[in-house]
Amino acid sequence: MIKLYVGNLPYSYNDDALKQLFSAYNPASATVIFDRMSGRSKGFGFVEVDDAMAPTAVAEVNGKDVEGRNLVVNEARPMAERPRRDFGGGGDRRGGFGGGDRRSGYSRGNY
Repeated sequence: MIKLYVGNLPYSYNDDALKQLFSAYNPASATVIFDRMSGRSKGFGFVEVDDAMAPTAVAEVNGKDVEGRNLVVNEARPMAERPRRDFGGGGDRRGGFGGGDRRSGYSRGNY
């Protein structure tokens, strides 16, 4: 199986719509990526197709107009390792945003 990246999807698309778009290539799975906070589609997804069908799927669907958007389809690359998010605090895990001192300004008499 080869995983394909599908970008510039209409925001109205869900997993079923994406799988239907690739139905001619017998997809094993189709997943649209959604934002966790808003629940809205991020406008891209992934489809797994058989190795033999992948080049045809890329050639035929890449650039296709769907709801006024030209799709971008290519073989998915492994996700790059992202640096760990550090919000300050010196890495001692005692607080974020430059903290370390858990007391607020109000608890020290700073009104």
